[in-house]
Amino acid sequence: MEQAIETINLVRVFSSPQGEFKALDNVSISVPNGIIYGLLGPNGAGKTTLIRILATLLLPTSGDAYVGGFHVVREANKVREIINLVSGGERPGYGILTVRENLMYYGQVYGLTWSETKRKIEELDQLLGLSDFLDKRLNRISTGMMQKYALARGLINDPDILFLDEPTLGLDVNNARAIRRVIKRLVEEGRIKTILLTSHYMAEVEELCDYISIIDQGRIIARGAPEELRRMIEKEIIYDVDIRLRDVDRLNFLKRLDSVIGHTVKTRQLSGEARIRMILSSEDIGTIIRRLEDEGIHVLRVSRSEPSLEDVFLKLVGKGISDEEK
Repeated sequence: MEQAIETINLVRVFSSPQGEFKALDNVSISVPNGIIYGLLGPNGAGKTTLIRILATLLLPTSGDAYVGGFHVVREANKVREIINLVSGGERPGYGILTVRENLMYYGQVYGLTWSETKRKIEELDQLLGLSDFLDKRLNRISTGMMQKYALARGLINDPDILFLDEPTLGLDVNNARAIRRVIKRLVEEGRIKTILLTSHYMAEVEELCDYISIIDQGRIIARGAPEELRRMIEKEIIYDVDIRLRDVDRLNFLKRLDSVIGHTVKTRQLSGEARIRMILSSEDIGTIIRRLEDEGIHVLRVSRSEPSLEDVFLKLVGKGISDEEK
């Protein structure tokens, strides 16, 4: 199958007075046409650096990258003709102009005629539901509206390949769900040939992506379809243990237990509880519960759990993405 995106031993090194930092370390990926490809990893893993190289905004230190068959350095202008980029949390455009005026401006930038741009905005309004804020100034719209506008701007030129860098960053549950529905429709209806999506939200990647690469510290540490990745931990034993929130600071001893491959802790401030998710090498949960109680930790509930993508990351890295984010 023809590859929409391909990187070969891609390296990017940043220099600073403190020394060199390798943001990408020999990254090689192949993204076929017609899929949503997920790049999953914590903040600082190298996701945005890779996206910016593929979008011709950043030069690689070494290695090669091709988008739509074009080399991102030697044929950068040809790459730019067939792509667009949407980054979560950014506010692309001019604040004193309305959403409609900004979209008209970007249509002209991409070479559309005035009438073509107007028709395209009407089409995007139907797809994304822009009518409530099309004629509001960009600096007066909410975060959810801004993300919809940013996606509309990314679609204004009908790109073959769309890069989505954390597209639901900072959105509430309803707005994030609405953006995900649109992303799925774009590929299912053939509006976009290929999407490369970066995220550190496990559920988002699992819901949207046909194929996933997990990146950490600039290196690809695993790749495959979601079900293939989950099979990496099908033999491991996974438990969720609920405890009192005030006991979280006493959990450091878990790192020293041979039977605990990895664990992550998620707090619930409203309920005053915390959940420990543990991957175990053996059915030793009874011993661990007794050790928790010996440490003065009050155990509320214990339940066996099915493996998820977060567990794959937890096994490979030793901690969860949410731990890295904190």
